Amino acid sequence: MSKGPGLYSDIGKKARDLLYKDYQSDQKFTITTYSPTGVAITSSGTKKGELFLADVNTQLKNKNITADIKVDTSSNLFTTITVNEPAPGLKTILSFKVPDQRSGKIELQYLHDYAGISTSIGLTSNPIVNFSGVVGTNGLALGTDVSFDSKSGDFTKCNAGFSFCNADLIAALNLNNKGDSVSASYYHIVNPLTSTAVGAEVTHSFSTNENTITVGTQHALDPLTTVKARLNNTGKVSALIQHEWRPKSLFTISGEVDTKAIEKSAKVGLALALKP
Repeated sequence: MSKGPGLYSDIGKKARDLLYKDYQSDQKFTITTYSPTGVAITSSGTKKGELFLADVNTQLKNKNITADIKVDTSSNLFTTITVNEPAPGLKTILSFKVPDQRSGKIELQYLHDYAGISTSIGLTSNPIVNFSGVVGTNGLALGTDVSFDSKSGDFTKCNAGFSFCNADLIAALNLNNKGDSVSASYYHIVNPLTSTAVGAEVTHSFSTNENTITVGTQHALDPLTTVKARLNNTGKVSALIQHEWRPKSLFTISGEVDTKAIEKSAKVGLALALKP
């Protein structure tokens, strides 16, 4: 286990990754190349139905400074500059999008053995201020995540979370949407040698009185091939297989079937990521 409680976004992350990461119904292709000077250029294309989206990302590194510059098919320019460890445990992130003049944001992250803090502020005259903090250890942590809109004077987000973990089990409880919904998640490593794990997430909405239940599992067929499956209470069953056919290059195929509308075609997604 890592040292310290991490950031608020880490609460429940293992279960979320098991249940949702790499599942998709689109076709995606990604290729990364490196120049002799170490510049990484990543090109990706995604087909969503009849729509095709593409972007090119360039990453430059100099000592502890990383700059990511991405251009997409809508002529948007995304820039992120990250400074790692300007002081022990500290990370600074500056991001903005052109032509959106209100997208500028600066974020500070600080990791300590018993705390994790992330705060950001928009670079506008009436910014949105976000703060999240976690206190505890790598075994027990309690945190909150709030956003304040200085223009309206309202809190746009107010969440809280709690997590417990040991060597093979992680449990988390989150109160979201200003207390309107509560989510509990569970992640358990069954066999670390085969990366076999099970997980579940239960979410209850107080305003609609609806429950959402998702359970899933993963298993490594061999060191290079992993299979995953999940099922939710709406009757949707999903599965995927991911193969690392060369170092850092992944091929993933996933599918989803609605058991309550079996006459409908299954959704199939493909993803190919190539790295040298």
